[in-house]
Amino acid sequence: MIDRRLLSEIDWILVGLLLLNSALGCLLIYSASSQGPGDPYLRQAAFILISLVGLFLAFSLDYKILVAYSPYFYFLGILALAGLLLWGRLIHGTKGWIRLASFGLQPSELMRVFLILLLARLFADFRRTHLSVGMLLLSGGAVGLPLVLVVLQPDLGTAASYLPLLLAVFVLAGINRRQVALLLILTLVLGVVGWSFIFTDYQKNRLVTLILPGHDPQGAGYQIQQSKIAIGSGGLLGKGFKQGSQSQLNFLPARHTDFIFSVLGEEFGFIGVLAVILSYFFLLLRLFQAVALARDRPGAYIVFQVAVLLSFQFLVNVFMVIGLFPVTGIPLPLLSSGGSSLLASYLCLGLVLNVRMRRFVNI
Repeated sequence: MIDRRLLSEIDWILVGLLLLNSALGCLLIYSASSQGPGDPYLRQAAFILISLVGLFLAFSLDYKILVAYSPYFYFLGILALAGLLLWGRLIHGTKGWIRLASFGLQPSELMRVFLILLLARLFADFRRTHLSVGMLLLSGGAVGLPLVLVVLQPDLGTAASYLPLLLAVFVLAGINRRQVALLLILTLVLGVVGWSFIFTDYQKNRLVTLILPGHDPQGAGYQIQQSKIAIGSGGLLGKGFKQGSQSQLNFLPARHTDFIFSVLGEEFGFIGVLAVILSYFFLLLRLFQAVALARDRPGAYIVFQVAVLLSFQFLVNVFMVIGLFPVTGIPLPLLSSGGSSLLASYLCLGLVLNVRMRRFVNI
């Protein structure tokens, strides 16, 4: 599976940052869920072990082989998403889950990994100076199909996370101003269509709350209000581990999933928030540095997509909990509770390790 000489080329700093953030996530989940039913932190710890196996598999097999088989992965992902719409059970308001014993798996999360590989394959031999209309339509269609299927579940947050992958490949391929204008117009049209025919009243209220923070404080605006209170009350050093009133007294909804960053701010204060932001900064920096180390086009496209994707998820989640972005259901990578999201993140970072450790092989 893997040449032992390649192990010396593994980016152990990236692995260390990955494990550090995962461990901190378990700690925060333990605190956030200590007054609630079940033990989500034990489930998260189990998924860390499962994800470590996924990480090993993701960098063990040469990424060129994975890219070559990416259409098959993509096809299986589409079948899973379509099958859920037809036969899936409604869980947490969406038809997005496959139950495996006591665990649940979201194919929509793994679809991000399949899209990264497929887009790398599509653009592997693209040698033009600027992005062609044909490639724009082909790649847009490849991303658009699973995006629509996930929107229909409905899961707008996960669907929105597919768009940074498309943006990443467009940037590397050399998108021009005319195409940017076309995409902006298309985005505006889709926004109008979504508002008129797709978004629910609750989702519309979340968007209105972004512009008018005081709107519907007991409904769509409740989560943001409680999140701001939690983060603001943390002060410089925080209230201490398991001492946060908003999280421990159950005022803060989704505190161990989407709003885990609020728990961090309340219990560890500005210093804790700054430490986590710096940790993510160095992790993302390692990813963007790895783009320059890739020795072929598929590798560069894989790493850049992963870097842009994790940057998008991190920024959207942080902006969401401080009220600068609508509540979308996008978790904080590695920290938020969620096995499928964690596994997808580990697989993505495994691909980055794969590309980096083979930079002297694929020349």
